[in-house]
Amino acid sequence: MANVKYYNKEGLEKLKNELNQLEKVERPKISQQISEARDKGDLSENAEYDAAKEAQGLLEAKISKLKEIINNARIIDESKLDDSKVLLFSTVVIKNMKNNQKMTYTLVPEKEANLKEGKISVDSPIAKGLLGKEVNEKADIQVPAGKFTFQIMDITRK
Repeated sequence: MANVKYYNKEGLEKLKNELNQLEKVERPKISQQISEARDKGDLSENAEYDAAKEAQGLLEAKISKLKEIINNARIIDESKLDDSKVLLFSTVVIKNMKNNQKMTYTLVPEKEANLKEGKISVDSPIAKGLLGKEVNEKADIQVPAGKFTFQIMDITRK
């Protein structure tokens, strides 16, 4: 069964560029390394050859996974999303009710998640707990560190 994931145009374009880089640049590099290692003689004791073949296997697995993601990707029209609810691509300000600390997160597809940039995966426990909620609603969310209650302070789209 296809595992459909939603992306905006920019996110899907990034994935396609990454795939292109792997196929057009990285794959030929590894082929060259294998060829050079093969030219050095006995393959049974050739560590360079073994390492290059292993790198090739990892690269091909990564290319295959990326192709699967791209084939199952769907572009979402952000202009048609409800701004009053937390959805994919929402930027949400939440307040931890225990310590009153405010945090701002943007809910993005898993491949675009980057905590340093405030982007969390829509599949993460916090994002799942916030999905569908509106401003001033509270969400009890179970995370590895325990159960937390967050209040939604603001929802925007960038």
